[in-house]
Amino acid sequence: MSLPLEGRVALVTGAGRNIGRAIALALARDGATVLVNGRRDKAAVDAVVDEISRAGGKAVAAMGDVSDRDVPPRLAAEAEKVGGADILVSNAGLRRQTSFLDMSFEEWREILAVALDGAFLLGRALVPQMVAKGRGGAFVALSGISTHVGTPNRCHVSASKAGLEGLMRALAVELAPHRITCNALSPGAIDTTRGASAGPAPVGRLNRPIPLKRFGTVDEIAAMVRLLVGPEGTFITGQTIHVNGGEFLT
Repeated sequence: MSLPLEGRVALVTGAGRNIGRAIALALARDGATVLVNGRRDKAAVDAVVDEISRAGGKAVAAMGDVSDRDVPPRLAAEAEKVGGADILVSNAGLRRQTSFLDMSFEEWREILAVALDGAFLLGRALVPQMVAKGRGGAFVALSGISTHVGTPNRCHVSASKAGLEGLMRALAVELAPHRITCNALSPGAIDTTRGASAGPAPVGRLNRPIPLKRFGTVDEIAAMVRLLVGPEGTFITGQTIHVNGGEFLT
């Protein structure tokens, strides 16, 4: 029996660790050829590619900073080499904690550039491949709970994620004639390894109880992405899907 994503090509950004890695592994496990993107940590990206290959899947490393306007066209060229993109998962983002009164414009722009500009540039580069292939496609952007509940010292992160959700809603309508679904996925408190620049867990989180009384796992986020980009998710578009254990209720 063929796997549900057999013959599909997926680019997953920020896929060297944590949620991005779990998404790359999940899509490869179901048959997709995965372009594993990372900004600087080539060793981490190569480890994910090797893990996929050893499990019998197909993956290639695709390094580059997605906020650099020259990088997404190069990633699109890499996707074209293996058949052209069907799935785009825009997961790359920077987590910083800086108070609004101390935040420089340069830091503000850096955070927005990776998450929001990166998704725009990636979409412009890869969606034409989905359109040309004529069999639909899927675009998923990773948002976050902070933009819905308000978290101190992360106004730039919250703004970038709110922008992503707006972008997905607009594209859901615009790209519907091409059968390309566009959704945002908003994780809550997920058990991940935090980079040094991310700092400790946001203070506001300590005061918000999680009804399920645990953090989520990266595999639970990956499973929802897998649903959205697979054959079971073709009637879901323009949505922000919350996976947060009840921490935020829509």
